[in-house]
Formats: sequence, structure tokens, C-alpha cells
Amino acid sequence: MKSRLLWKLLAVNLPVIVLVILVVWLSVDFLAADYFAALMRKYNISPTEIHRMFLEAVHHYIINASLLAIIMTVASSFLLTRSVLRPLYAMAEVSRKVSLGDFTARAEISSKDEVGEFGLLLNQMADNLEKIENSRKTMLGDIAHELRTPLTTVRGYIEGLADGVIPPAKETFGMLKEEILRLARLVQDIQQLTWAEAAKVYLRREEIELSQLFKGVIELYRHDFEANDIKLNFDFNCEAHPVEADRDKIVQVLGNIVQNAWKYTPEKGEFRVRAEKSNDWVKLIFSNTCNDFPKEDAGLIFERFYRAEKSRSRESGGAGIGLAIVKTLIEAHGGETGAWYDEDKGFIHIWFSLPAW
Repeated sequence: MKSRLLWKLLAVNLPVIVLVILVVWLSVDFLAADYFAALMRKYNISPTEIHRMFLEAVHHYIINASLLAIIMTVASSFLLTRSVLRPLYAMAEVSRKVSLGDFTARAEISSKDEVGEFGLLLNQMADNLEKIENSRKTMLGDIAHELRTPLTTVRGYIEGLADGVIPPAKETFGMLKEEILRLARLVQDIQQLTWAEAAKVYLRREEIELSQLFKGVIELYRHDFEANDIKLNFDFNCEAHPVEADRDKIVQVLGNIVQNAWKYTPEKGEFRVRAEKSNDWVKLIFSNTCNDFPKEDAGLIFERFYRAEKSRSRESGGAGIGLAIVKTLIEAHGGETGAWYDEDKGFIHIWFSLPAW
């Protein structure tokens, strides 16, 4: 393949060389030779023999010069073309390795021309594929880890029931039911995350008003906040906050954030929401009391299966997918997410922004 491409590029130069030789040859035959013959006649010299000798000499030098030009052109073109093709050969090898699953291969960038730009784009593609592959492996490992505990528990009790070691009591079946329901919730969460990652293709955008949408969502969870004596504080500056978004997807985003807040806000804590608006963006900031939160983990809360309290059970703490779904859906809308922890006031702040209408 390399040889074919190299010789094809070299062959491009040959027609040009042949054309130049032909033009020179014909120019000598029809122009220079005629001019020479005219001079001979002007000075009364027989042009026949001298004209023949002149043409033979000129043709001889043209042939020698042409052969030398072809050799030099082919040699120089070969070296220059090979140097130009060398990075392309390297990129082809990188592409081959990537196609075989080796996402660590990278092309060396030695120029800033079109070839260098192509190499840069190839490396960026390899970087993205490597991130996707690592994310896939991490997610599969996380899913296996999340499934292992409830499956082990269910298996142990079923084996105990089958061997007669554990009596078939109502409490045992109730516990098995809870474990199976927990598995079902985990599978549902993973399915929702998969749908969220594909949301960009299926967004039905329309003008929606964030503050009104939030007020509808908070009413669904108001009883949960009141049961834990959590104070609610909303500040929307009495202004409309329209954005262009998919209503159902944003309701899911708000529901996940609010549900996360009431689960992790301690009793007699506080949950605050405020809106900020600019010409291009609408930003909602959700703040809730959260004591002893690891400050360095603030940037990790949107990761799949993340939990601030590592020992929290899945029954009470969920699978850690809710905020990952939030991040995925907001980014599908072209928005951004973020979080930080205020140690002095003991509040965790989670925010997202969407393009304004």
C-alpha cells in the first residue's frame, strides 16, 4: 500500500517532465532550427548539412539533459514525497492499532500544516475513544460491584431456605422482597442513565419557565421536607426564567436534585434555591445543609455510583446515579453543571445552567 501510494505520487511528476521535454524539442525543431536556417541563407551558407548537424547536436543535448532532469526529479521527488508520507504512514499505523482496541496509540505531531492538523484530530479521536472505553470499563465494574451485595444476600437466603437452615418465615420473605426491589431500582436507575445519555437525539425543545417548573416539582416532595423539619427557602427575584429545553427532561433533572436534597439534608436543616439570569444563561443554585462533607469530593458528586458516605447502604442512599443523570441531561441541552462545598456554613451547593430563551 505504501509503495503504491508513493509511486502514484511520483508518477504525477512524469507527465509534466515529458511535456516540458516535448515543448523544448518542438521549439528547437520549428523555431530555433528555422531561425538558424534563415541566418545561414542570409550569409550565403548552405544550411542543409549544418542544419542537420545543428539538430542532431541539440537533440543529443536535450536527450541527455532530459535524462538527467528525470533522474534528479525522481530522486528529489522520492525523498520529498517519502518525508511527506512518513507521518501519514505513522497515522495509518495508529489508526490500525485503534481499530484493534489499542486506544493508547498516538501519532507524533511534527508540523503545523494540514498533515499536522490531521494528526492532532486523530489523537483527539483516540483520546475520546480511550475516555469512552475507560468509562465503559469503570461503569461495568461499578455495576458488578453494586449487584454483587444484593445478589449474594439473596443467594445466601435462598440456599439457607433450600437446605432448611433458615425457616420460611414471613420476615425472611420480606427481606428477600426488599433485596429484589433494590435490584429492580438499580436496574431502573441504570436504564434511566442510558436514556439520559441518548437524550440529545430525542430532545423536544420548547420554551419553559424554570421557576414555575421548580415550584411544581417541590410540591411533590414538600411532605418529605416537612417530615424532617427541613426549612425551605426560595429566591427567584420575582422574575421569569425562560429557557429552551425539553420539559420532561428538566422535570427529571429538578426531581433528582430535590430528591437528593431531602435525602441528604439532616433533620432541622435547610434547603435553599436561588436563580441567576444573564443575557445568555439561566442558572439555578441548590444549597442544602450537609455536615462533614469531604470538600475534595465536591467535583465527584456527578460521577456514576458516587456516594459521599461510603458506608451508606443502597437502601437509604440509592445507587448514586441521580446526579449523573442530571449532568448528562443538562449537557445534552448544551448547559453546564457544578458543585462546591462551603465548610464555614456547612452547605453543599449544586448548580446547573441552561441557555436562556
